[in-house]
Amino acid sequence: MDGDPGFIELDGVEKVFEVRRKAGRLRRERHRVRAVDGISFRVRRGEMVGYIGPNGAGKSTTVKMLTGILTPSGGRLRVAGIDPSRDRARLARRIGVVFGQRTTLWWDLPLRDSYALVRRMYRIPDDRYRINLARCVELLDLGDLLEVPVRQLSLGQRMRGDIAAALLHDPEVLYLDEPTIGLDVISKAKVREFLREVNEERGTTVLLTTHDLTDIEQLCRRVMVIDHGRLVYDGGLDGLHAVGQSERTLVVDLERELPAITITGARTVKVEGPRQWLAFPAAASAAPIVAAVAERYPLLDLSLREPDIEDVIAKMYAAGSAL
Repeated sequence: MDGDPGFIELDGVEKVFEVRRKAGRLRRERHRVRAVDGISFRVRRGEMVGYIGPNGAGKSTTVKMLTGILTPSGGRLRVAGIDPSRDRARLARRIGVVFGQRTTLWWDLPLRDSYALVRRMYRIPDDRYRINLARCVELLDLGDLLEVPVRQLSLGQRMRGDIAAALLHDPEVLYLDEPTIGLDVISKAKVREFLREVNEERGTTVLLTTHDLTDIEQLCRRVMVIDHGRLVYDGGLDGLHAVGQSERTLVVDLERELPAITITGARTVKVEGPRQWLAFPAAASAAPIVAAVAERYPLLDLSLREPDIEDVIAKMYAAGSAL
């Protein structure tokens, strides 16, 4: 992809926390916890990159260092040529952030008033503000929510509201932590399409952390995996599935109880009455397997389950230790 090869740059970045733990009834000992352990990567201007890993892997710590909330314990970090921890105020005008279940909106104010405060904070020109707000309201379906206090919004509604707030000032970089959490299928599709348009039309650089591999599959060509503070994979999603030997699962409901389904390209891993579970490589298409099942068996219903990120990483390590 064309653009600045070092728009976001991390070179050997570390973050170490000191914590106190009980060592007896009255005594406490200090321990050093290495949340991020020598991470290096580049994100080019305009890329949309998935940044994934299990809980506690160091994802949020990395994002907080990228925004200037936390200062690295070691290494070098730059965003658009700026050291976030040293010039956080200047960087804030160039980035947008959505931190999962922590809202940036004002709890007791309606969405419209929260957005008006964002406009003042970032000194957004009136014309630009009206255009951006109208676009966000339309694409994120916020029209009926503008007069509703934030505290009365559902998690999914608030998430859409937070995404809009993060984009009103036209940031060059957008950090997203679980942007589709709490959303129904239709809302997830709207958010994904909105993010895709923001990336393609405005060239906004996006770093996306999520546990939903469908988010990654539909939005990102590149994925980075962090575990125990270290970057363990950086490449395409197909490559990740291949390294981790991950599988998707097709759950099949038949009209009646039958012996295990036999289909080329899949294996039956569980049979429970008329319901059967078929596993197949995550990088493979489900279409031929679904077609074969529908043609050869009395099918009532089926659903497709994506592999959990934790399972992908676990299998990646298992494959590595077996070499």
